[in-house]
Amino acid sequence: MLIYNKDTMETHTEKVRKPEENEVAWIRLRYPEPTETTYVLHDLLESHQLLVEDAIKLNQRPKMDRYSNNIFISFFTIDEQYNPLEIAIVVGTNYVVTIYKDDIPVLESLYDELQRAEGKMKYPAQILYHIMDRCVDDYVQIIDHIEDTVEQWEEEVHIDPYAKISSEVFKLKRLTHGLRRIFIEERSILGSVSHQNFPYSSPDADVYFADIFDHISRVVDSIDSFRDSLTGLLDMQISMKADRMNEIMKTLTIFSTIFLPLSFVVGLYGMNIKNIPEYTWDFGYTYVWGVMIFLIIGMILFFKKKKWI
Repeated sequence: MLIYNKDTMETHTEKVRKPEENEVAWIRLRYPEPTETTYVLHDLLESHQLLVEDAIKLNQRPKMDRYSNNIFISFFTIDEQYNPLEIAIVVGTNYVVTIYKDDIPVLESLYDELQRAEGKMKYPAQILYHIMDRCVDDYVQIIDHIEDTVEQWEEEVHIDPYAKISSEVFKLKRLTHGLRRIFIEERSILGSVSHQNFPYSSPDADVYFADIFDHISRVVDSIDSFRDSLTGLLDMQISMKADRMNEIMKTLTIFSTIFLPLSFVVGLYGMNIKNIPEYTWDFGYTYVWGVMIFLIIGMILFFKKKKWI
């Protein structure tokens, strides 16, 4: 665990133990066994049994539960594949405990940073702020990546309305729906932390949590706009496909209309009747071709005048 000594203002690491009154500790439990979690939370820190159960199960939605001597917070970070990873955070008078099952680079880098930098864990809420701030900063990066993906799909659809992106769009819509639910609930937690006199903090700490609240609010707004953009992208693709099909049908109809009178002329002179005058003309064949060419040119000029072609 990482310990900050208020008297010496130094940070160092030790084996897990109960922190002294003049210390602030960050205890990390990575891949903990239930017995290890129970020992730290129940035996050392005297946490409530319900808090211990939640920390062991790690299948909570984002929430904040207040107990007599500490607070349990379930918060999430997102990995590169957009999978939510749960972090159980227990905040007490002079400690913060994080319990998680997966490798979370955000916590690893933050732990190393706090170990090197002095004065960044003077009180438990300051550690909590750094954890939440890093998680929400990752949300912003994910939102930027989703925005780039949506713009790329829009360009692909403009170039080729038949681009096969519908399955990917539906996957991203389901993904953003799940992320939005997490972000909305975490925004409620941040609102409670920044507006309800969060304990284990300093009087000026509320503005920092309010800043995170503002960031995650913008993330939620971006998620909402992406969901609308994805729906509009599918509608645009369907519309462009329909327009392309209409153009094809229009072209085929024009060709069919042009050849319709030609079929009539050919059928007329293809009848087995002896007394058709054109059969005896020296230029009867040329005459028939002239009639058909005249009909073709006339119909093309008529279509252009109507602006059908």
